[in-house]
Amino acid sequence: MRIALINPVARRTRGYHNCGSITPQLGLQVLARLTPDEHNVDIIDEACGGDQTLNLLQNGRYDLVGITAYTSGATRAYELSAWCRQHSLTCIMGGPHAWARPDEAQEHFDSIALGECDEIWPAILADAAGGKLQRRYQGSHVDLQQGFGRADQTRQPINGMYEIGCIQTSRGCPVGCDYCSVTRFNGAEIRRRPIDDIIEEWNTTPDKFLFVVDDNFFGVGEKHAIWAKEMLTAIRQRGKKRLWFSQTTINMGDDPEGLKLAYKAGCRGMLIGFESFNFENLLECHKGINRKYADHYRRMVKAFHRAGIAVFGAFIVGLDGDDENTVSHTIEQAVKLGIDIIQITNMTPLPGTRQFDRYMAENRIFADNFPADWERFTFVETVYHPRNITARQLDESIYELRQAAATINWPWKRSLRTFLHTRSLSTTLFVHNVNTQFARLARAISPQDEANFGFVPTLNSRTQRIHRAMRLRDNL
Repeated sequence: MRIALINPVARRTRGYHNCGSITPQLGLQVLARLTPDEHNVDIIDEACGGDQTLNLLQNGRYDLVGITAYTSGATRAYELSAWCRQHSLTCIMGGPHAWARPDEAQEHFDSIALGECDEIWPAILADAAGGKLQRRYQGSHVDLQQGFGRADQTRQPINGMYEIGCIQTSRGCPVGCDYCSVTRFNGAEIRRRPIDDIIEEWNTTPDKFLFVVDDNFFGVGEKHAIWAKEMLTAIRQRGKKRLWFSQTTINMGDDPEGLKLAYKAGCRGMLIGFESFNFENLLECHKGINRKYADHYRRMVKAFHRAGIAVFGAFIVGLDGDDENTVSHTIEQAVKLGIDIIQITNMTPLPGTRQFDRYMAENRIFADNFPADWERFTFVETVYHPRNITARQLDESIYELRQAAATINWPWKRSLRTFLHTRSLSTTLFVHNVNTQFARLARAISPQDEANFGFVPTLNSRTQRIHRAMRLRDNL
């Protein structure tokens, strides 16, 4: 068979993909590697652009189309499946949204595959080739010790080019945040791949920079820390030299040996979900590990810096304890902590999470014209009613942040501070690149923001705090 694997992207966030590094859809690279040799497979990734997707599917080029989708891409996925059905092209859907909304996805696709599909993918293809494709397949949490989870690192989309590489060493997360589906989808147990298998894949990627996409790289507890340090030692000793970043929990800052090994193995940044400086918000999110370390954030950030590693701080605004000053307060506090890269996103209740179930039961989600409104679940738009602020006020406060990022010359100052803290030129360059991309994005979508909101932010108490923090006054 000739197979197309597609990653659909929400058109509302098209500018976000154009201004940053294009990152692989790792799940499609994993399935491409698991595809038996008698089949031919192509990847079409709309992060590289969606204008050519239908042209690439025409003229009988493919026998089967497989589509994975996060919730924001579900609307586009259903449009593609409708086109495929009109052209008698068999189409199957997998990924987080199909898992979270199986009955909905079933209405739009010939078949759906739920959960982790590594182990059942060859059987799905055999059924499709024999004209016996089932309506629904159920995957399971695969045993990564058996070789699953490895991607075809050389596989590029036929409609573009990935700019960095991705690799996954583990699946699962024990933290179980209220707004996150990872613990439900991949399980609470952290499942690890064999270190030798990771090193083999590590050495096949042609990319000089990698994103290690583990949801919790260092894990929680001594057992996970021991494994992570064994892997870092192996990367340093046997892996090709390359720089990388990953995602971890704040507790990694309590392990100087692990931090030192990570830097020597090429790690230059760690994304940490701080989420909020409001303790009640952390209670709401069930973010227990952050509550444990909330009084030690500064010490933890300094520990990462001493090892030469930048801190990429992720924050969510719109939780029940937030108000119209939360964005400016978050920026101010994050800068004072010395966080090198600051990511602030709208709280987005995704299907498959406890938060979504609760908000739906409370009639708080107003973007509920499904499936059309799934395209609004992008982390850059408020789709529900917050407690202490209107949705419009929350969106405007984040607009004020983007406007400041677009108009203030701040990335070089942030880079200077990173260098003073880490004494690492390569870490500084990583931070500068990410912050410059955000500034470029803010400038690119500024006309769209002005049209959507109908005004340009003026200086007030909130915007002054944002401007002051982003200029790093008194924080060097």
